[in-house]
Amino acid sequence: MIEARLQLPRRGFRLDVALVLPARGVTALFGPSGCGKTTVLRALAGLERAAGRVAFGTEVWQDDAAGRFVPTHRRAIGYVIQEAALFPHLDVRRNLAYGLDRVPAAARRIALDQAVDLLGLGALMNRRPETLSGGERQRVAIARALATSPQLLLMDEPLAALDARRKSELLPYLDQLHARLQLPVIYVSHSIDEVARLADHLVLMEAGRVLADGPLADMLARLDLPVAFGDDAGVVLDAVVAERDAHWQLARLDVAPGCAIWARDHGLPIGRRVRLRVLARDVSLACTAQTGTSIGNQLHGTVEAIADDAHPALALVRVRVGTAGVVARLTRRSAHALALAPGQPVWAQVKTVALME
Repeated sequence: MIEARLQLPRRGFRLDVALVLPARGVTALFGPSGCGKTTVLRALAGLERAAGRVAFGTEVWQDDAAGRFVPTHRRAIGYVIQEAALFPHLDVRRNLAYGLDRVPAAARRIALDQAVDLLGLGALMNRRPETLSGGERQRVAIARALATSPQLLLMDEPLAALDARRKSELLPYLDQLHARLQLPVIYVSHSIDEVARLADHLVLMEAGRVLADGPLADMLARLDLPVAFGDDAGVVLDAVVAERDAHWQLARLDVAPGCAIWARDHGLPIGRRVRLRVLARDVSLACTAQTGTSIGNQLHGTVEAIADDAHPALALVRVRVGTAGVVARLTRRSAHALALAPGQPVWAQVKTVALME
């Protein structure tokens, strides 16, 4: 586990957090700019001297009560920031060697060749940073952090400086980090799209405090948190590719018993595990199964909860479908007309599904 109790007063702002995070997968620190996400990350790294205690597993990196503080260079971390910060006078190979040389041979857990392969850098090794795209520079920066054989990877909005095209190029490499390395990652972001794609665990922050934290799917399905509001409200579902319809170029994605969704076929093999994102704005509700409609995904479920949305005209409704769940956004007038209430059977009509790959 990763444990942190941190306090740091500043003018107009006070950080006061207590965290117990899983030492596996990707934990996202999410919230608006200025809420303290980066301050927490820097305190975990030892770059910011907040008061309190920080422990990674059995290693105590900071314990003010015991007078213990381990400096940054002695913490087994890799740190990636928005800007790649590569050495301009060195080619990619020598930038990576800089990270590798910081680690004694006996302590190297991640081979340089593995990092190069994972980030797709084989063809870039002899190039200087100024000849690389923004996405390529960030891939080198991540590989350099991995070359230090960290036990924990800290990433501070690594995609923030990239345009949409470069972000889409880099995201699959971050997915590979997740899938192929048993390396815990703490990922700072204010982009719910990035969080929904990459994270396993979500910490929601506001004004220097933790509002809530927990598994990503559970957090996004909650109606009592600010993360549920806004145009990006929705859920993340884990699914398995169960069937492919070659004629119509569709794939059936089984989420849970009693919950299967058809979506565009991305050519993934049967049995492949995938992550889906279903936005609340793309879900409508009906009291009976509909005919004569273009919406092919109609899921029979039960209303679990209803909450006010950010605008007084709207409501959010969570529907349990089998062992999974979706959230629908509809007008309060529609909710009243359908007489929606917890426990009521409904049909959730899913218009669009995003396959996050």
